[in-house]
Order: sequence, then structure tokens, then C-alpha cells
Amino acid sequence: MRSSFAVTTGLKLVRTPSVRQQSARRRLAVAGAVAAFAALSGAIGFLTAPHGSTDPGPRTGPFSYFPSG
Repeated sequence: MRSSFAVTTGLKLVRTPSVRQQSARRRLAVAGAVAAFAALSGAIGFLTAPHGSTDPGPRTGPFSYFPSG
């Protein structure tokens, strides 16, 4: 049932957003937060990764703790 206090006429900026608009805004905010967190994590990883080392380091694998010989 519609509320008698809901404004149905007037400018779009003055009216209260509908439930559908509020949920869409929440979904957009969550997606933006996830994208921002991913970008921030990637930037931190890029800045903290060692650069200039051409040595690949020790070779590890699932059985690297067992002697191979």
C-alpha cells in the first residue's frame, strides 16, 4: 500500500527515492566499494613488489619439502 506521505508530483530531486532506486543505489555503492578495494590492493601490491630482480628464486612445488634423490 502506498504511503499517503509519498510525493508523486514535483521535481525528481525533491521526491523521495523509491525502494527500487534505493536498492539500485546500494548495489552501485557496494560494487564501487569492491572495485575501489581491488584497485587499492593492486596498487599496494604493485608498489611493494620487489623490482629489478631477474633471479626467479628457488623452485617450489607441492613436493618441494621431500628430498628428491
